[in-house]
Amino acid sequence: MSSFEGGGGGEKKYVEFCTGVNGLDKVILREVRGQSAEVYLNGGQVTSWKNEYGEELLFLSSKAVFKPPTAIRGGIPISFPQFGMHGSLEQHGFARNTVWTIDKDPPPFPTVSSNKAFIDLILKPSEDDPKSWPHRFEFRIRITLGPGGDLMLTSRIRNTNTDGKPFTFTFAYNNYFYLTDISEVRIEGLETLDYLDNLNSRDRVTEQGDAITFESEVDKVYLKTPTKIAILDHERKRTYVLRKDGLPDAVVWNPWDKRAKAIVDLGDEEYKHMLMVGAACVEKPITLKPGEEWKGRQELSAVPSSYCSGQLDPQKVLRLG
Repeated sequence: MSSFEGGGGGEKKYVEFCTGVNGLDKVILREVRGQSAEVYLNGGQVTSWKNEYGEELLFLSSKAVFKPPTAIRGGIPISFPQFGMHGSLEQHGFARNTVWTIDKDPPPFPTVSSNKAFIDLILKPSEDDPKSWPHRFEFRIRITLGPGGDLMLTSRIRNTNTDGKPFTFTFAYNNYFYLTDISEVRIEGLETLDYLDNLNSRDRVTEQGDAITFESEVDKVYLKTPTKIAILDHERKRTYVLRKDGLPDAVVWNPWDKRAKAIVDLGDEEYKHMLMVGAACVEKPITLKPGEEWKGRQELSAVPSSYCSGQLDPQKVLRLG
C-alpha cells in the first residue's frame, strides 16, 4: 500500500467526504500526482477540477449561490429531465437543484481497475419533484478522476415506473470550462454542422467557416456531433478535449457582456473567462419503457496545445488518446 492509500492521519485519500460552502456536503477526489475534483451533493455537481499544478480547469462564478434549491453557477451542472427550455418543465429540469445521495450499492460499472478516485451518487423521485413529470426513476452517476487527471462522468437513468408508462427526457452535462480570454478561444470539431440557434427561435442553421470563435453572445445546440470535440485556449496554450458516448448533440453557450449583466449569479466581466460546452441529447429525446436503462458518458482532459502562433493541426488535437 502506498502512503497515498494509507490510513494515517496526515496522508491524502483518493476520496474524502467533507463539508463545503454553507456546510453543504461535498466529496473531494484526489489522484497521486496532485490532480483533484470536487463534487457537491447539491445537484450531484462537479464544481472544481484541477490539474497536477493546482490550476483550476472549470469555471465557477464568484457569485455562485450554494443554497439548495438554487442551482450552482459553474462547474458541471446536469440537465435532466429537460435541457434548457426544450419542454414544459423549469429550465434545465430538477436534477441540478436537488440534493443527491451517496449510492452505497451501485451496479457493476465496466471500469478500469486502476481508477481509485471515484464516487457513486444516486437521485430518486421526491415529493418536491414537479407534478408535470410524475415518474419513478433511478438516476445513477459515477464521477471518476483518472490517474492521468482525466475527469469521467457516467450517467445511468432507469425507468422504475410501476404503472407500465414510458417516460421521455432530454439531458446534458453542461461543462463550464475556465478560459484565459474568450476572444482567444476556438472550438474544433463542430465546423459545417447544423445547429439550433436558441437566440433565434431555435432556427436550424448550418455552421459556416473553418473554426468557431467568439465575439458575441452564443447559445447553440449542434446536432449529430462527433464523439470528440476540442476547445483551444490560445493564451494558455491549453486544449480541452471532450469525448462523449450516447450524447449526439453539443451545446455551446457564452452570455457575452449585456446578457452577463442580467444574470444575477454571474459577475459582469466573468463571461470573458468561461465557455460552456455541453455533451447533450436534445434534438431527439430519449424514451424509456419500464425497466429500460439509458447510459450517457463523457470524459474531459486538458492537454498542452499542439500549435503555436495560431497555427493548429486539428487532426493532432482530435486524435489524442
